[in-house]
Amino acid sequence: MSTTGRRVGRPRAQQRPDSGLSARDELLTAAAELFTTRGYAATTTRAVAERAGMRQATMYHYVAGKEDLLAELLESTVTPSLALAGKLLAAEARPAEDRLWELCRSDVMLLCGGPYNLGALYVLPEVRAERFAGFHRVRGELKDAYGTLLAATRAGAALDEGELALRTDLVFGLIEGVILVRRSRPERPVAAFAAATADAALRVAGTVPG
Repeated sequence: MSTTGRRVGRPRAQQRPDSGLSARDELLTAAAELFTTRGYAATTTRAVAERAGMRQATMYHYVAGKEDLLAELLESTVTPSLALAGKLLAAEARPAEDRLWELCRSDVMLLCGGPYNLGALYVLPEVRAERFAGFHRVRGELKDAYGTLLAATRAGAALDEGELALRTDLVFGLIEGVILVRRSRPERPVAAFAAATADAALRVAGTVPG
């Protein structure tokens, strides 16, 4: 702050209400909105910067470009669930069925509870690039956690390796596919939708909550 009480720093392209977000978070929010409404390919870095209320040159002080923003947005849809999965895997006193159900429910809440349909960005052809290896790694770790929890259930313990892998793929696919289902009826209460999806996922897994 200057002696006159005015904020100093890199100038903004336009005045916007103070959101309380850091400049990087404002860029991520702007990118989330534009990538999911205009499309990733159609969104320019200038458009993201302007939506965040800053000059394009200033944007490069915080991120290298669109790929950085997309990679961080994608990882934000996975890392909270992966952290929860670690806690649930360690809670061995709880029935595995209950822990798997809770992971499914929480994951759906994360994917569907935000203002933007970030899950739809998974299918972008650009996401196959090496720049997104970090996203694919954490997503793979989350899928492995689903498989470990499923294997610990009563039904999962009776499956051979191939069947267990198939059930894991089906459960994980159902959870990630909820974005498409919810898009057709966005007025559904997210909590009820998440619980119903978790119930369905356990039925696919061949088990029920303990």
